[in-house]
Amino acid sequence: MTTDGPITRDHIEARFRAIQGDAEAVEEEARDYVALAVAAVAVVIVVGAFLVGRRRGKNQRAVVEIRRI
Repeated sequence: MTTDGPITRDHIEARFRAIQGDAEAVEEEARDYVALAVAAVAVVIVVGAFLVGRRRGKNQRAVVEIRRI
């Protein structure tokens, strides 16, 4: 952007608005990736808790014998 005169307030405002528009686009794209990462971490935590609980249940399972007389 070249100007033939002094830089005015309008020039500065226009440039800031352009930068803000670019930043909002990048923010929207990053927000999508963050949401995907949070969902993936939540799935891993739930599956991990399930597997740990299942393993712990096998270790503490009571063995009951039923005998017919």
